[in-house]
Amino acid sequence: MATVYSSIFSSNIIHLQPATNPITKITSNLIPPHNNFNASTRNFQLPRAASIPHPPINVDYLETEFSGHGTSFTSLGESCVVRMGLDNGSVATLMLPSGLITSYKPRMWHGGLQELLHTSVSEGDDGRGAVIRGGVSLAFRCEGGGDDEENEVISWSPTIWNLRNVGGSPDESIQVELISSNSEDKIEIKHIVTLKEDAISSEIVITNLRSSSLRLTGSIIGHLAVSTPEASYAVGLERANYFVKPQIFSKFSIIPPDINKNDSRQLGFKRLLSDWGLGSPNQDMKDETAKNGEEDEEIEGEEDDNYKHLTEKLSLIYTSAPRNFTIMDRGKRNSVAVGREGFNELYIFSPGSNHKSYGKYSYICIGQAALLKPITIGPHSEWRGVQHLHNPNL
Repeated sequence: MATVYSSIFSSNIIHLQPATNPITKITSNLIPPHNNFNASTRNFQLPRAASIPHPPINVDYLETEFSGHGTSFTSLGESCVVRMGLDNGSVATLMLPSGLITSYKPRMWHGGLQELLHTSVSEGDDGRGAVIRGGVSLAFRCEGGGDDEENEVISWSPTIWNLRNVGGSPDESIQVELISSNSEDKIEIKHIVTLKEDAISSEIVITNLRSSSLRLTGSIIGHLAVSTPEASYAVGLERANYFVKPQIFSKFSIIPPDINKNDSRQLGFKRLLSDWGLGSPNQDMKDETAKNGEEDEEIEGEEDDNYKHLTEKLSLIYTSAPRNFTIMDRGKRNSVAVGREGFNELYIFSPGSNHKSYGKYSYICIGQAALLKPITIGPHSEWRGVQHLHNPNL
C-alpha cells in the first residue's frame, strides 16, 4: 500500500467556534435542505475519509451561503474541504461529510506555522482513490432501551455530518457547526469546531428528546504529530488512575503494523467497539481466542511519573486524570496543552519509538472519552463535552 503524507490538507483549512445555545427540540429542518447538494459528480477520484454513501455536496451552494467568516470551501471528489484561516496565520481544515479534522497549523514561537495534527493518505483497499486517516475524529454510539411504547431499543452512531452554520471572524476566532441527527429516534448531535489564535476546540452537544435515557459511549480521538515517541512526554498525569487497554480502533485510526492479532486483550476491546464501526475483529481472531479460552484481562495502576516518557508502546485509559495536561515533543521543540470538559476519561496511545522518526507512526493518540463507563443523558435533556488543543508556543 503506497503512503504519502497529507500536507495538502495543512495549508488552506479553517475551523470555527462552538455554539453555546442549547437545543430545545428537534424539528424537520434540523438538516439543511437538499438544495445544498448537486446531482452532478466529479470525474476524478478523491481521497475519501470514509466509504459512506451520501449525496454529492454542492460546494458552490456552501460557498455562497457560508463564506465570509474566514472560511472557504473546495471540492475534492465527492467530498468538500472546509478551510478556516485567521489573520495571525493560524489555519485548520476539516472535511465533509466525514467531519474529520485533517489539519491544525497555528503560529509558533519562531514566527512560522507548524502542523500539530498527524494525518496520512493511503491507497484504498479497492485501488480506487485514497483513504485519509488520523487527524481528529468523533467515534460515538448512542444506545437506549425500549422503556415504553414510545421508545424502541436503539443503537445509533453519527457517520454523516452536514454543515449547519459558520460564524466568527478571521481577526479573532472562527466557528463551524456540523450536525448529524436521527429524527426517527429523536437524537441530535452537533459537532462545533472553533479555531482561535492559540487553540482549536472540538465540542459535541447531544440532545435527547426521547422520554427515556440514552447511554453515550465513545471518544473524541486525536492524532497529535510528534517527531517520534522517543522524544515525547506526557506532563501532568502523576497520581492519575488508569487501566491498561489495547488501542482503540476507529475508521480513521492509523494502526501500527506491530499490533498483535493474537492478543486477547486487543481482541476484547475491538469487540467492544465493533458494533458501532470502530473496528471489527476478523473471524480468524475470534476463532483463535475462542480456541484458547482466553478472556479479556484488566490491568489497573496509578501513574507515578509526572513527566511520562512515551517511548514504549502503550495504551491507557485514565479514569482520574486532571482536566489539563501537556504533550511535549523535544524533537520539534514544541508542546500541545490538552484540555477537556464533560468527559471523565482520558485515552492515550503511543505506537512506540521503534518506527521511523517523522514517519507514518510518529504520533501520540489522545482521546477525551466515555469508554469504561458510559455517560447517561436523561430524557428531554442535553449533554456537552469538549476537547481543547492549546498552542502555548506563541
